[in-house]
Amino acid sequence: MKAWITAGIGVALVVAGWTAVPAIAGAQTVGYVTMNRILEDSPQAEQAMRELEEEFSPRDSELVAEREELQRLRDRLEREGDMMDPSERAALEREFSARSREFRRAQESFSEDLNVRRNEELSRLQRRINDAIAELARERDIDVILTERNVLYASDRVDITDDVLAAMQRE
Repeated sequence: MKAWITAGIGVALVVAGWTAVPAIAGAQTVGYVTMNRILEDSPQAEQAMRELEEEFSPRDSELVAEREELQRLRDRLEREGDMMDPSERAALEREFSARSREFRRAQESFSEDLNVRRNEELSRLQRRINDAIAELARERDIDVILTERNVLYASDRVDITDDVLAAMQRE
């Protein structure tokens, strides 16, 4: 008798579990976005890249020119150094060393400033993307949005990347 009761309870739990799964699954809608694609293809990302390029290209050009000048100084030292007066050679070596140090400092400062600005723009862009995704989720009554970082597979039916890009283009 106990065996029949236990078996009956087991069957009831299994049936209840089977009917609960579709109810739970049906109550949730899921969307998926490819963030890397949005970061690369959105007009806001392209605009941010243009602004960074515009802001930092003058300093980059200065660094390129200084690098070329340092290379000319090095070449001159190698080519003519043995024939130079020792004091002239020493002065040229000091100039080369001082300019090399200054160049390295300027290069480090440039890299640091560029990274700070790039991170600022990325943060601003990320907020705009998140806002667009949240708005789309509200419009479509989507409960959960996942990204490529935490999904092994997503069908095209739940991929809303193109819709997010379209929403961002309308901004």
